[in-house]
Amino acid sequence: MSMSAAPDRRATLKARHRAAILAAAHDLVQERGGPRFNVDELAERADVARRTVFNHFASIDEVLLALSADVLEVIIDEFIAAVAASPVGDGTRASMFTELAEMLRHADLPSVIASVSNILGDPDGDDARSRALTHETFARAAERLLHEVARRYPGADTLDSEVLVGSLMNGVVVIAKRWLGQSCGRTDAHSRADWDHLLARLTNTIRSGYLPAV
Repeated sequence: MSMSAAPDRRATLKARHRAAILAAAHDLVQERGGPRFNVDELAERADVARRTVFNHFASIDEVLLALSADVLEVIIDEFIAAVAASPVGDGTRASMFTELAEMLRHADLPSVIASVSNILGDPDGDDARSRALTHETFARAAERLLHEVARRYPGADTLDSEVLVGSLMNGVVVIAKRWLGQSCGRTDAHSRADWDHLLARLTNTIRSGYLPAV
């Protein structure tokens, strides 16, 4: 028997437990209309011990963040695949901005935001926890986007890249709050048109800044 057989079995079991915990959390969110469950309920649904949940995640919030990250990862993967197939720009701030703005325009962000809101709770209102989790989710997504920008533009000023990505991703969180208030999480044609309008305002504001037109 290979000496690696036991570690491989442990790794397989660990991956299976993690997947079961996330699947159980997803089901509970869907059934209860949001993050309305505790660790004991999650462990029972996943058919694992309570301590097993904590072996994988420090808290319920970390479980929710992992679920939300999975939703955003799909969009980010699509973006990276698309830009990888396109010519690299000239490395200017304008070039980087255009790439990221186009990614946002073509991504199905309404569906993503509605899903993340369902997982974490509405980031608007008085729920400080859901606001914090929403910001953390998009901050983690921003880190991956920043890595991709740095890969495509190795000569770009890192501060310019960080400000650009941060401005766009934080702006998405701001307009997501407004859009959720208007749409109640619906993703019909009318709500998507509202999103497109908000996104256009965001990108135009960041592109032009706040200086008066000359």
